[in-house]
Amino acid sequence: MPSFLTKRLDALRSGDAGKLSVLMFTAFIDMVGALMIIPLLPFYAKRFGASDFAVMALVASFAAMQLISAPLWGRVSDRYGRKPALLFGLGASMIAYVVFAYADSYWLLLASRIIQGAGGGTTGVIQAYVADSMAPKDRARGLGWLSSATNAGVVIGPAIASFSHNLGPHWPGMIAALLCAMNILFALRYLPESHDAKARLRTRGGRTPFDAVARVAGVDIGQPYARLIWMYSVGLGAFYGVNALIILFLSRHFDVTENSIGFFFMYMGGLSIVFRLFLLGPAVDRFGEVRTARLGAVCLGLGLALTPITAYLKLTALPDFSWAPFAVVIALVPLGAALNFPSVTALLSRVVGENERGLYMGVQQTYGGIARVIYPLVAGIASDRLGEAAPFWISGGLVLSTIAMGSQLGRYSSRTAEFEAAALSAERAAVSEEATAEAKAAE
Repeated sequence: MPSFLTKRLDALRSGDAGKLSVLMFTAFIDMVGALMIIPLLPFYAKRFGASDFAVMALVASFAAMQLISAPLWGRVSDRYGRKPALLFGLGASMIAYVVFAYADSYWLLLASRIIQGAGGGTTGVIQAYVADSMAPKDRARGLGWLSSATNAGVVIGPAIASFSHNLGPHWPGMIAALLCAMNILFALRYLPESHDAKARLRTRGGRTPFDAVARVAGVDIGQPYARLIWMYSVGLGAFYGVNALIILFLSRHFDVTENSIGFFFMYMGGLSIVFRLFLLGPAVDRFGEVRTARLGAVCLGLGLALTPITAYLKLTALPDFSWAPFAVVIALVPLGAALNFPSVTALLSRVVGENERGLYMGVQQTYGGIARVIYPLVAGIASDRLGEAAPFWISGGLVLSTIAMGSQLGRYSSRTAEFEAAALSAERAAVSEEATAEAKAAE
């Protein structure tokens, strides 16, 4: 590597923006590798005679392992640091890609998904890294930038997969593994640790991951952190639960096929990148996280609820642009997601202690994963029994219900002077306690 580039990367290791830039690049490459595999997985499974249910089992196995591993990785990152947890997660992905590349049976494909799911539970760790590295008022913006990097990987990964598959069936997995290996070396060299030794020391004796998961749905259900996790999970489930139904809606009403559906994903991915890069930060600066999350919920809820109506708004006089009303309405979905989810996660990073941030970011991913597993089944049943519009209306209603869940959380917003004063007081108290403990140890 040229010396000037090495110096530049070394310089990026210091400062909030630098840490986030390195993490964004790492997350981008990781997502490119993942999206090289996902589009090919059903075709590989069918090659081994798998049924449709068996194909869905591959998807479910990944999600199930994420549910289990997310809080565990979160607690590991609290105790031993974010960087080791992220490196182990990348290592698991690399192994999974190699297994995928040379799988000669359905069961090896299943093994590759289980291995990758076990390592894929580090999403909460990545979010905790952003929270560690950014000032509280900048966390939503940082999480939005991180999401834009992963969305870019979603756009690029499938294209590389199609190209590499032309070279042979082993190549997509091997190229993904090579990218992952290079990513590990890059992160090992340039990604600094964000969770310092004092914060890791305060983690000793904290709650276990499974205790934390149980408390969110139990004794702590009314606490701010638990309500934020429920807001995130309900919204995420409603958002992802109708993705497959949107594809079916497009095929029924706008003649979209396998050859043209890619343009829809490019449109949605491109909008998501633009909204997270250029709208999220100014919105948080102006309104604070709580109001931005509410605005996002309104946009997302309306976008989902209005989608079925676009079937009756087609521009029949302009056959080549009959889809324009749908394009306008569906744009509310990535807009709402861009404003809502990063803001809710940033608020969660505020209401939990630094010593448990990774744990509860992982718990949030666990509940979000449960919603992504359960709600698509509910949406499918609703579509079959109540009509194709029903799941979109249910999803819209669920997203709008998260506004009520977030009532009285305004004092945790970056726009609230009361919270800033409380945070400063808590920080001073923590410093005082550490100084007292050090003095006693010295005696």
